[in-house]
Amino acid sequence: MGKIVAAMATCHAPYLLSGSPEEQDSDLAVTAAAMRELGTILDETKPDVLLFMGSDHLETFSMTCLPTFAIVAGSTAVAEYAGHEFERPIHRELAEHLLDQLVRSGFDMTYSEDALLGHTYAVPFHLILADREIPVVPFHTNVYLPPLPSPRRCEALGRRVAEIMESRPERVAILASGGMSHFPGTERYPEPAYDFDYWLLGELEKGNTDALLDMTVEQLDEVGNTELLNWAVMFGAIGPQPGELLQYTPTWHHGHAMVLFIPERDKAPSNLKKVSAYDFKNKGFEFYAHPDAAAYKLNKLLYQVRTEAAMRTRVIDDFDGVAARWGLSSEEKKAAEALIDVKQAGSVSDYCRPLVKAGVHPLQALMALHVIYVDHRRRKEAAAGSSEG
Repeated sequence: MGKIVAAMATCHAPYLLSGSPEEQDSDLAVTAAAMRELGTILDETKPDVLLFMGSDHLETFSMTCLPTFAIVAGSTAVAEYAGHEFERPIHRELAEHLLDQLVRSGFDMTYSEDALLGHTYAVPFHLILADREIPVVPFHTNVYLPPLPSPRRCEALGRRVAEIMESRPERVAILASGGMSHFPGTERYPEPAYDFDYWLLGELEKGNTDALLDMTVEQLDEVGNTELLNWAVMFGAIGPQPGELLQYTPTWHHGHAMVLFIPERDKAPSNLKKVSAYDFKNKGFEFYAHPDAAAYKLNKLLYQVRTEAAMRTRVIDDFDGVAARWGLSSEEKKAAEALIDVKQAGSVSDYCRPLVKAGVHPLQALMALHVIYVDHRRRKEAAAGSSEG
């Protein structure tokens, strides 16, 4: 009979791979250390497979087609971000079994043989899995492009996964990758909802998973926590378990949290700020609404900038030519100049504003800007090295 031997939640801050002029090295070091501690749980519990509850930042999927739930059921999971690439073996037989049984159970799962995964997977592959030879099953949940699945629907998916695993022989670890509060690409980016994080983590330390599961997706958008839908899938699989907070770091734009739920260990009370309740404004989707159809062309260009190195090269070398080939209007071209201007960035996120104003999904804008910023930086470093030589 299958057994869930470990369950944990982690952030996946992309700057742990790419670096950024905006980040404090001390914050990143603390986050990386807590993620590596989660890795030691895998050593202690010795799972046969890691069920990876992840999501997409409009890196793997796009507005061309974005599934609500998906499983990558090929032979190898490939995750890439900012010039770093990681390959992990997929437990193919289990992935295919879960896919089949979930569809038979009424979940309309999407299947991919070889979807290229983004930093949601790449950062934990690097810091938590590291060189451990544990096969994975990558799950995808849509957390950023409404309409989104509710926390209760995600819980139902996780519950069914656990039921399917009961008839299996594998020892299973579950990793939920996402959160906490952040608003990448939006005007709210420098103002995370830390008090929400403090309140929810306090509830999860007590095992009150309903605090998350009873929320609406609009409320999660309000506090920059739609990525917690991945946690909701995990809670469906494990039920209400008290959490052990390994680390919470409130950076200038993001709450980094690492929490262990299984195995339960003796732990000292956390020194987390106590917040007894959180008052939602309930104004609907304020930050990550579905973009207007008129902005599709610009969103598609930004998606290709994020995912294709050749496109980034063309943009840097011949921006005017790219704008002409894509038929950008003068307003769209002006907004897209952020892809060039970002090379001088002190704060990459500051260059999202014109793109978002032109109708680009905020996260699509930020992810494209970050990867092309890295390309700009590498060119500058290469040029400096050549001149010194």
